[in-house]
Amino acid sequence: MTVNTLQSYLEFLPAVKNTPQKSVWLTYDQEADVMYINFKKPGAATDSELTDDDVIIRYEGEEVIGFTVLHASQR
Repeated sequence: MTVNTLQSYLEFLPAVKNTPQKSVWLTYDQEADVMYINFKKPGAATDSELTDDDVIIRYEGEEVIGFTVLHASQR
């Protein structure tokens, strides 16, 4: 891993520190071009909403448990 690659990961630290759970799991599905961002170990959402910029916000009750970012490579 190069120093440049490491730097891009370090840029995530403020976002992770600000999550209530202090944990983030990321998975990228290249075939579907979708990035899954989970704040809890992946589980079933009870509700979701699609934003205008093709991000699905997933909820467990009132709590946001993750995001699904569609067309991830275009961002």
